[in-house]
Amino acid sequence: MFDQLGGDAAVNAAVDIFYRRVLADAYVVRFFEGVDMDKQAAKQKAFLTMAFGGPHNYTGKDMREGHRHLVKMGLNDSHFDHILMHLRATLAELGVANNLIQQVIATAETTRDDVLDR
Repeated sequence: MFDQLGGDAAVNAAVDIFYRRVLADAYVVRFFEGVDMDKQAAKQKAFLTMAFGGPHNYTGKDMREGHRHLVKMGLNDSHFDHILMHLRATLAELGVANNLIQQVIATAETTRDDVLDR
């Protein structure tokens, strides 16, 4: 899937647009307060590259550990759904084919229980 999406350049563009959308969204922005967004974007790019079948350079925390503090702040399914909405919109903006968008969303969906620590 990594190559079908356009490799590193596509992942980099997607993460940049995605976080621009997320940080402009009052519903979820509080979960990013105080976060070094350059580091966050780099971690997200490495994670998505790995998740989409590209080179494995992700060295961050696992999903449960990395999001547990956000769950304590109230992160729930509605926030996760909101983030998926931004991911879907980002990929559509980049002209990604709908079948690939569906694959990306399905891949992201597999992390829901870990992100929400359940």
